[in-house]
Amino acid sequence: MTELARQLRDYRLTTAEILYHMPDHPGLLQSYVWQDMDKTPDFPVLKRFLDFWESRLDGKLHSVTVTSVAVVRAAELRLVRSLGFLH
Repeated sequence: MTELARQLRDYRLTTAEILYHMPDHPGLLQSYVWQDMDKTPDFPVLKRFLDFWESRLDGKLHSVTVTSVAVVRAAELRLVRSLGFLH
């Protein structure tokens, strides 16, 4: 699926700030910023990434802050039927 097709299906640019405990120093928090196109409000791509994190990485999750913004909306896209030039 192309990026434009995904955006027209209500996929949005989603950014998540993930705070996690450092494996060697559990008392310290580290920040990780993740960004991808994801569908709101369920965020299946982000959930898949967080499931991967919890099952394969050592740093225990502390918190996740999510923001999302539409890049292209269907109402903003118009098809042009003709194109003319004026000299």
